[in-house]
Amino acid sequence: MTIFARSGAAGCSCRACGAWSERVHSRYLRRVSDEPIGGRPVTIVFTVRRFCCRNSDCAAATFAEQADGLSERYRRRSVPLLATLAQVGLSLAGRAGARLAAQLGVRVSRTTLLRLVRALPEPELTEAPVVLGVDDFALRKGNAYGTILVDVDSGKAIDLLDGREAEPLAQWLRDHPGAEVICRDRAGAYAEGAKTGAPKAIQVADRFHLWRNLGDHVEKTVARHLGCLKPGLPDNGISDAPTAERTSEPAEPRLVTRTRERYAAVQDLRGRGESLSAICRTLSLDRKTVQRFARAATVDDLLGKAIGRSNLLEPFKPYLHQRWAEGIIDAAQLTREISAQGYRGSNQTVRRYLHPFREMLTPPPAPPAVPKIRQVTGWLLRHPDDLDADEHRQLADIRSRSPHLDRLAEHVKAFATMMVRRQGENLDAWLSTVEADDQPHLHSFAIGIRRDHDAVTAGLTLPYSSGKVEGNVNRLKAIKRQMYGRAKLDLLRKRVILA
Repeated sequence: MTIFARSGAAGCSCRACGAWSERVHSRYLRRVSDEPIGGRPVTIVFTVRRFCCRNSDCAAATFAEQADGLSERYRRRSVPLLATLAQVGLSLAGRAGARLAAQLGVRVSRTTLLRLVRALPEPELTEAPVVLGVDDFALRKGNAYGTILVDVDSGKAIDLLDGREAEPLAQWLRDHPGAEVICRDRAGAYAEGAKTGAPKAIQVADRFHLWRNLGDHVEKTVARHLGCLKPGLPDNGISDAPTAERTSEPAEPRLVTRTRERYAAVQDLRGRGESLSAICRTLSLDRKTVQRFARAATVDDLLGKAIGRSNLLEPFKPYLHQRWAEGIIDAAQLTREISAQGYRGSNQTVRRYLHPFREMLTPPPAPPAVPKIRQVTGWLLRHPDDLDADEHRQLADIRSRSPHLDRLAEHVKAFATMMVRRQGENLDAWLSTVEADDQPHLHSFAIGIRRDHDAVTAGLTLPYSSGKVEGNVNRLKAIKRQMYGRAKLDLLRKRVILA
């Protein structure tokens, strides 16, 4: 569809000096693409007049008129069409936006869409919001990170910073004063940056991150003590006594022995100044395994999960005992039966487990099932009303058999009550109770809270949180993945702030 048009104005102002002129120098035809009508491309053939500038001192002897709201200099698309394409680029980025535009009747390349997005003006920001949310995000996970700043009251992202160190945040706060409350996670860099850039602002540690940090330490504690509920293990689940003193006790599981040996070897090589790569080559271990052993403060941090770890055969042992009592002693057949029920292990594992049965007149009773570490952790962290009767029964049984886990449940309940009811004034009493108990992993959690005491107290007292910040981080991740992770910070910033 072609539309022929001309301007009805008597004259025009010079673009250089602003002088008004009605003297026409010449005319020419200009073609401008406009938004489609009924799926049909639209071309506006515009008769443009070139005027003579009456200002003798003006550098521009002649100038061409523009149709306000329709055309701009050097543009072959109309102003409304450019605005529409810019919004398409904001929403869908390059390739997807180009495909949608083609369906609407506009031919445009992906690079043009991205160029239009980059050219969009950003809202001017001179002051920080009263309640500012701060969090990090990955530009390239493990290599490059950034910082997102969110107005917590409105829930909108206002800026993206390169890096997640303290100085960029501190500089931004100095350039944009006005923040009275800063919501953040437990990162020390953000705590330092907020303290340096806005020393009078109240820092609030997010309750979600507090609960998540507590959950990590609870899981480690459960892993440390859940193993003592298995038959045939020492009472404390972890024993460092000499071999001569525990000859009457069952032998350590092979995994525990191997964990002790690897930890001692890694720590010995680290003490000699060897690099992680050299340790990997010497011990023939994966780099992540060496990192885990090198970062562990004590061997107990590793032994907890090694002892509490369940194997693939654990859920199917009662069935194997039942079938053996019924006279089915063929290991291959039993493997096929439990494989149909979901077993993913090997035939040899079943044979090794059933081998002692062949020397007995009757098979031993099936060992009591011990819940997995994450199951018990979930029961401790969930609200009691969300547990069914069977979960209540199992948790009560575990607490009755393990004094450590019983006290752990009380600590978790006290912290949850304090967090939900926002009783930050009870934090010091809770910390004192935890520090007086024999819970090494909770001691580590308490040490971290002591370092960030004021922010944690504010987080457990004030109504502010980083919920809206986390929502913006999720939206940012969706935008980044939509562009297959190839969005540079400037383009990602435009799409996050303006979309």
